[in-house]
Amino acid sequence: MSDLIVMAFPEPALAFALRRALITMQQDYLLEMEDVVVVTKNAAGQVKLHQTINLTAMGALGGAAWGLLIGMLWLNPLLGAALGAGAGALFGTLSDIGLDDDWMKTLASRVAPGGAGLVVLVRKATTDKVLAGLHVFQGQGQILHTSLSKDQEAEWRQVIEGVAAPDA
Repeated sequence: MSDLIVMAFPEPALAFALRRALITMQQDYLLEMEDVVVVTKNAAGQVKLHQTINLTAMGALGGAAWGLLIGMLWLNPLLGAALGAGAGALFGTLSDIGLDDDWMKTLASRVAPGGAGLVVLVRKATTDKVLAGLHVFQGQGQILHTSLSKDQEAEWRQVIEGVAAPDA
């Protein structure tokens, strides 16, 4: 089962830096994320989702490859590639994997104008090593929501918010 962690930051640069750090940790096999999205909110209150996977581009690329293959069978590879890219881009735009976009936009109401949020869906992690790697962000953000246990949430709050852990 995956764990959801939602954080808010006063400026987008912090959210993007944390996302980069998490992606690096994933490449080092310290955690496995299903999705990680930065949600920015400009001064006018407009919300934008910065997803790591561009489904439209991936769909177009996959569709072009299949279209080229099918076009070669019908002796018209260029037409097949063009039609396949168009169909793939359409299906990529319509598909949504990971976190629900509408839910994340609603969640952005809790982010201050000019700020950003980071929404992470973690499948599994080596928590102690991940949190140790995130100490450079200590006290720079706020945990808005998690599906973690009380103890795990307290550890994340200690790192991201700089809040001391309560006595046991």
